[in-house]
Amino acid sequence: MQIAIPSFRPAARANLPRLRGALLASAAALALACAPLAAQGASAGAQANEQKEYVPDVGQDGKDVIWVPTPQALVDTMLDMAKVTPKDRLMDLGSGDGRTVITAAQRGLTAQGIEYNPDLVELSRRNAERAGVADRATFVTADLFATDLSQADVITMFLLSTINEKLRPRLLELAPGTRIVSNSFRMGDWEPDAEETVKQDCSTYCTALLWIVPAKVAGNWEVDGQPLQLEQRYQRLSGKLGSAPISEARLNGSEISFVANGVRYTGTVNGKLMSGSAAGRGAWSAKRV
Repeated sequence: MQIAIPSFRPAARANLPRLRGALLASAAALALACAPLAAQGASAGAQANEQKEYVPDVGQDGKDVIWVPTPQALVDTMLDMAKVTPKDRLMDLGSGDGRTVITAAQRGLTAQGIEYNPDLVELSRRNAERAGVADRATFVTADLFATDLSQADVITMFLLSTINEKLRPRLLELAPGTRIVSNSFRMGDWEPDAEETVKQDCSTYCTALLWIVPAKVAGNWEVDGQPLQLEQRYQRLSGKLGSAPISEARLNGSEISFVANGVRYTGTVNGKLMSGSAAGRGAWSAKRV
């Protein structure tokens, strides 16, 4: 701030030092009076900046896909389809604002989100804190293709079909029984084990698709002295028991079932061994040969 000093006639020059001093004193007093207001304004501006949080835009670019949040109604359906329990460890690939991970944690699961955008990761952590589940809902900034998925019992994702297919070989190497749930996008020729569309509280991207990682059983087995030949395409099986073709053959994780000679066989795969019961015939067992 500048104060203008007026010109004076010669007769008044003797008072000039006194007037200048008075004006400067007034300017100093005004500056002191304004200082608290300026400081207050600066403080308010700083607080506004501190309180301003990152808000993602629907449709914003990501590494492999754009960001679109999964409707909450579908999040609940996806977790229901996977039959999650508090004993499960869930991993959400491309976790966005964290809603799937947080919902899983609210159900008692230990859940982790994998997200490439660090701003979304920080937002998710704040959301988990506010929801009171930060101890069970964690988030990391990472590339999902460079992430170890082997510790997950349940994997959720909202990615494009091309990304799902790229992930498919790694998903098929996970432990039999691992549940994978996708929002809307499929897995190429690996058909889902279940599919459900939400009709209420959801207007777009409303279909949940469930896959259960199947055990690997293709090859030759011996069942109580008879050869069992199995061909496998994901969870679907074909082959022969002895000379009889099998039908209605499929896997549900480590659980196997098929019909041969009119008898339904059900059992469990455990590495190189299988065992179970045959309707009307009692127990059966098999070993890989």
